[in-house]
Amino acid sequence: MKDSQILKKIRDGDESALDFIYKKNYKMMTRLIINNNGSEDEAKDIYQEALLVFWQKAKREDFVLTSKISTYLYSVCLNLWRKELDRKSKLTNEMKEGSEINDEDKREREKIIQDCINSLGETCRQVLMYYYFDNMSMQEIADKLGFANADTAKTKKYKCKKELDRLIKSKYKATDFLD
Repeated sequence: MKDSQILKKIRDGDESALDFIYKKNYKMMTRLIINNNGSEDEAKDIYQEALLVFWQKAKREDFVLTSKISTYLYSVCLNLWRKELDRKSKLTNEMKEGSEINDEDKREREKIIQDCINSLGETCRQVLMYYYFDNMSMQEIADKLGFANADTAKTKKYKCKKELDRLIKSKYKATDFLD
């Protein structure tokens, strides 16, 4: 399938184009992350996020693809991975500076996050709890919640996590989490 055909299918809302792109570029995109100090799970998450970015942009009428889809996805994955590495680096540096959290602060933060999780819809709450607290795989979550496949569960987890982040940021300031 040519890139122009894929773009047309995306604009028509045909999700088979997304499935085609996912399978066609999976190895190259995940190898990029794994070869740059990432785990396989991180690689899958970054690739999934890159696909969502591409899908959203490609649906816009004013979107003009100036390279091959694989090249576009590669650069999005690379940028997302760089941001993730920067975030990890900052987090590691903050931890090294000795900012220890006492038990009371930890409990308070856990309560804030739990309250926000409880504010989400039932499906989002289940997806996030299964993934982060029960350590279930995407396939297990898909099976348990009746999703079509693991990719659907992954997309739902991504959207739910974004919603949780938005909810936390709307209710609390960064200073609420700093000592």
